[in-house]
Order: sequence, then C-alpha cells, then structure tokens
Amino acid sequence: MIGHQDAEKAFMDAWQVGRLHHAWLLAGPQGMGKGAFAENVARFLVTHGRGGEGGALTLDDRGDDAAARLVDAGNHPEILRLARQPKDKTKDLARNITIEQVRQMIRRLHLSLSLGEWRVILVDAVDDLETDGANALLKTLEEPPAKTLFLLISHSPGRLLPTIRSRCRILRFQPVNDDVMTAWLHELRPMLDMADVRAIVGAAGGVPGKAIALIDSDVAAMEKKLLAIATSGDPENRLREALAREVGGTSNRARLELVIDIVPGLLARLARERPVAEIAPILAQWDRVQRTVRDAIRGSYDGAMVGFEIGNCLADLAPRHGRAAR
Repeated sequence: MIGHQDAEKAFMDAWQVGRLHHAWLLAGPQGMGKGAFAENVARFLVTHGRGGEGGALTLDDRGDDAAARLVDAGNHPEILRLARQPKDKTKDLARNITIEQVRQMIRRLHLSLSLGEWRVILVDAVDDLETDGANALLKTLEEPPAKTLFLLISHSPGRLLPTIRSRCRILRFQPVNDDVMTAWLHELRPMLDMADVRAIVGAAGGVPGKAIALIDSDVAAMEKKLLAIATSGDPENRLREALAREVGGTSNRARLELVIDIVPGLLARLARERPVAEIAPILAQWDRVQRTVRDAIRGSYDGAMVGFEIGNCLADLAPRHGRAAR
C-alpha cells in the first residue's frame, strides 16, 4: 500500500486513545487500495485489544499470533464481509449486495463475540448495496452494537445516502503524488524503462491500482502515437484511421481502455508545456473527450468510432496548418 499514511495515522490515533468511531467510510477513486487498507484495519483490530494502550504500533503489527493465523487462513469468525456474490454457478458477480446478505450480517451481530474483543464488518463496496440493503445497514449504523466496527468502502461517496455518510467518520484516499508513484514503480519493477514509468504514472492519474494494471501494457508506445496526432494534426487521417483499427472491435477493448486512460495525462502534459493562450483549447478538448467516453459508455458503441473521435480531439490541438480538413 502507498499513499495511506494520513488514513493510517487518523485510525491509529483514535485507537491508541481508545476512542474509535463505530463506522468509518473509506472514500476515494477505485484502485487506491481502500480494500487492502480495510483488510489491514480488520486484521489489526481482531489481533489486538480494545485500544487506549499507547505505544508506537502500526497497522502492520501482527498482534496475537493465533488470531493472526486465523486471519491469514480467511477463517477469523469476527471478520464479516459484505460484497457482491457470484450469480448461480457462473463467475459473473451479481449487480448488487442484496438485502438478504445484510440481514444475515445483522443476525450475526446479535451473537456474542467468540474470539477477541472486536467484531469487524467490511462492506466492499457500500456503493453496491441495493436500496433496501442500504436502509437496513443505516438502521444498524444508527444503533450500533457494542464492540463492533464498520468499514465501508466507497468509490462514489457522493451517491450514498446522506444519512449513511453522516453516521461515519470519513477517511479520504487522495491520488498519490507523481514522485511517490515513480519511486514506487521503480521499486516494484526495477527493470522498467524510465519512459515507460513516466507514461504509466501519467496515465494512472495517481491511482496505484491503475498503475499496476498498466505495467504490462505498452503505454509509452501508445502515448507516442497519440502525441503524434496532437502535434502533427494528422492531415491525411492516416494516424487516426490506424488508431481506430487498433482499438476497434470487442477483442481490442483493452486497447481502447488504455487510450482512454492515457489521454487525460497527455492533455495535462500539453497544458503544462504550451503557452497560456493555448490552455483553453486544451481544456475544451478535454471536455469533448469526456463527453465522447460518457456517451460511448451509455450506449452500444463502436470502439473504432470512439478511437477515431478521440483522435479528432487530439488533432484539433495541432498548429492550424497541420490540421486535416474535416
């Protein structure tokens, strides 16, 4: 985990003085490691005492070894998880966390603790709760059982019931600084070329999970192709047509997603490098790219068409004499 120092300090400070809030909302973009942080918090609580013990402990402290072994095996009885479940015998996940899952969890809360001093409820993600489930959870948050702590992971906290947010202490997970991401990637993959590292950091937007997903993609090569469109204007449409072929079709969905990931960082870089007078056109193309992607996601879209339109947005940033007549 990287970039979690503030969240860890906030939690450990509360634990060390023995004043843990009963519910914590871990909020931030998907891929920030909120789930891993929540798992570390759950492990810490079930392997340590009630808190108020002082000392210089961290979340990585193993605590009681017998309890830690149960956590390692995924069998600790006081860590309860709510997440979307596979549908039938397929590997596809259900659309929501169901009301029945929440009811089963609530029934468990009426039982006495069988081990240790804490019970931890981990909801990943609370955004996935169906409406009835969210209301049932809210009632439990309003009247929380003793010795129970809720960890609610949210990728879109603004869409949650305000009453759920108001019952929680919020830990915000912000995008990681580029320098920190660069150093982390070097440590993770020391053989990565510096050009690849820079491209990955730019495309990841400070999200470690996205950076990991991009490591084995040829980010630098794709960035070079997109930059060529933005600098030349692609007057004969050849670069845009090649891009459309590369990202078109269902088999090339990953390539299209790579382009979508790269473009924001590329536009930000152009905005930093170009004169102030050219920043407004770059921002306009950023809005245009966002609309293109949003409309594509809403409808049944053609990847080649989306790729070509993104290419058009970049081509319009080239010097006027280099643009294609469209």
